[in-house]
Amino acid sequence: MLRAYKYRIYPNKEQVLFLSNTFGAARFIYNKMLYDKIEHYKQTGQTLNNTPAQYKSDFPWLKEVDSLALANEQLNLQKAYKNFFRDKKVGFPKYKSKKKNYFSFTTNNQKGTVSIEDGLLKVPKLKSRIKIKVHRPLLGDIRSCTISKTPTGKYYASILVNEEIMPLPKASDSIGIDVGIKTFATLSTGEFIDNPKWLRKSEKRLIRLQRNLSRKQKGSKNRYKARLKVARLHEKIKNQRNDFLHKTSTILIRENQALGIEDLRVKNMLKNHKLAKAISEVSWAEFRRLLEYKSNWYGRQLTVAPSNYASSQLCSDCGHKNPLVKNLKVRQWICPNCGVSHDRDVNAAKNLLKLVT
Repeated sequence: MLRAYKYRIYPNKEQVLFLSNTFGAARFIYNKMLYDKIEHYKQTGQTLNNTPAQYKSDFPWLKEVDSLALANEQLNLQKAYKNFFRDKKVGFPKYKSKKKNYFSFTTNNQKGTVSIEDGLLKVPKLKSRIKIKVHRPLLGDIRSCTISKTPTGKYYASILVNEEIMPLPKASDSIGIDVGIKTFATLSTGEFIDNPKWLRKSEKRLIRLQRNLSRKQKGSKNRYKARLKVARLHEKIKNQRNDFLHKTSTILIRENQALGIEDLRVKNMLKNHKLAKAISEVSWAEFRRLLEYKSNWYGRQLTVAPSNYASSQLCSDCGHKNPLVKNLKVRQWICPNCGVSHDRDVNAAKNLLKLVT
């Protein structure tokens, strides 16, 4: 089973230059191949099958970087085209910009070309080894390595390994999970998981920093310093959110054998501009993604309710459907059929639990 380990790396000046050149070459070859594909299609009406090797004679400096990093950009472009033809809503492949301040490239391990030993990372084409902080042991055989640089100037190595992950011991409990905005999640047990609202807590400071950034002259050192402050705050909020999602999903997976969740159309829900920021902040899609791969790893059963399943409107006791509950303002209601009083979110969670039991 494939699993990724992400570590912080600390390249020296020489290594930073090498990584910068590889970031630039990977971005260039992606954009160049995409441009040539578009132009070739305009002229002939056919798709161009181009490879990075074709460009090395015209651009000799491409030979100085890892060829596997360039080959992976070709695979990324092919995947982008495949996704576009599979679903037009995905959008046509876009050019990569160096103004986003996030850079990365991926290389593959071929007979030990990528390895970690004595706190040092070995990558192809680089003679010296990069200092790496291995905060947890790396298990399994290394398949590939993705080097990235964040907008705050930090470098990371994501190591993909083929590892045997042992399932957790079977648990006796099952649970239904109803996600929300005011409360992050309501469980079928009646428990509530509060929404930490990391963005809202830092919003005033973020607005102040962004306003300060907009006043700085473009290209100046002060603008660079201001941009770095904004990026660091965004990174902090992102780390807080990811930490919360990982810990919450891990606890639910460890304690329950079967879990039931909603199939929310987040992209459609974001069209509601009054709730778009709040919906983006709670990261329902990421939470579901974490539950999906962790349940697969650890031998748990995750059931996703059909998109037309009215979990909030159905009485969890008798099954009667109350259309009045469609109104989101209705938080408490009494079933007109059996007379049981319901909390809207707890009732929904109980109905989701029924799908797995």
